[in-house]
Formats: sequence, C-alpha cells, structure tokens
Amino acid sequence: MSEDLTKKAAEMLLKGATLLSEPCPYCKGVRVLKEGQALCIKCGRQPEKKEIPKSNSSSESSTLEKTLEKKLELLSEELEKEKDHEKQQSILKTINSLLETIDKTKGKQ
Repeated sequence: MSEDLTKKAAEMLLKGATLLSEPCPYCKGVRVLKEGQALCIKCGRQPEKKEIPKSNSSSESSTLEKTLEKKLELLSEELEKEKDHEKQQSILKTINSLLETIDKTKGKQ
C-alpha cells in the first residue's frame, strides 16, 4: 500500500467518504467511496463510478408540498371573498398551519 494512496484515502474519509464492504475487483483491497468515486487503497484503481441511489422521500415531499401549496391558494381565494371576521380568523389560522407545514417539508429535503 503506497503512502500517497493511504493519505488520499484518509483525506477522503475525513471529508465524508465511506469504506465499501465490497473489495476491489482487481486486487481485493479495501475501497473508499466519495461522491460516486471508489478508490482502492491497495492498488489505486477506480474501477467504476457508482451512482448513489436517491430515496423516494424527496419526490413524496415535493408531491406533498404541491398539495399544500394548492390548498394555500384555495384558502387565499376564500379569505379574499370572506366577509365574516370570525371565519377570516379561522382561515388565517389554517393558512398559518399550512405555511409551517410547508417549511417543515422543505427542511427535510
């Protein structure tokens, strides 16, 4: 194992890389993965670029976010037309709740 490869692997690990459980296909050495690049600590080869699968939660969040935004638009229109102050207050509370929920869903992404 060369000293340069060891230093490079250590730097990668400090910057958030992970050790792979699968050994290098060429020399069976330990590999480090960072941003889709797998580096073998023993031979230095980078056999393939692996795409890190993205979870479906972001698409679920965006669907939820769109639904909440539609509700927000409908409530805004309803508020504009409403004359009764008590109903206006109720609509405003619901709008506030929706805005908080939208902020929370954006924070999870």
